[in-house]
Amino acid sequence: MTTSTELPPCPKCKSTYVYEDRDQLICPECGHEWTKGMESIEPDTLIVKDANGNQLQDGDYVTLIKDLKVKGSSSVAKIGTKVKIIRLVDGDHNIDCRIEGIGPMMLKSEFVKKS
Repeated sequence: MTTSTELPPCPKCKSTYVYEDRDQLICPECGHEWTKGMESIEPDTLIVKDANGNQLQDGDYVTLIKDLKVKGSSSVAKIGTKVKIIRLVDGDHNIDCRIEGIGPMMLKSEFVKKS
């Protein structure tokens, strides 16, 4: 086990009492956990990736890679439809967008690829 003097401080609360558990670093003061080498990423930063592993950001354009039924409607969002991301949100359906001809929707990032 590595001593806390060799480990980076917690990126969330800056505590120096960080300890190592396998490939994770853990802060006992605030409970924040992160992977080694990921200290530079803000702890509250939402990271959403498309079906190909590309990181998405608010305002990006994505393309549907699968026909998606619109819940509560007989409409279908067709494969190849280009969509502008309004914002990324935390949760199962992590893309908040508007599809022309259908309206506002929430999509899962696994059904889109970055354009």
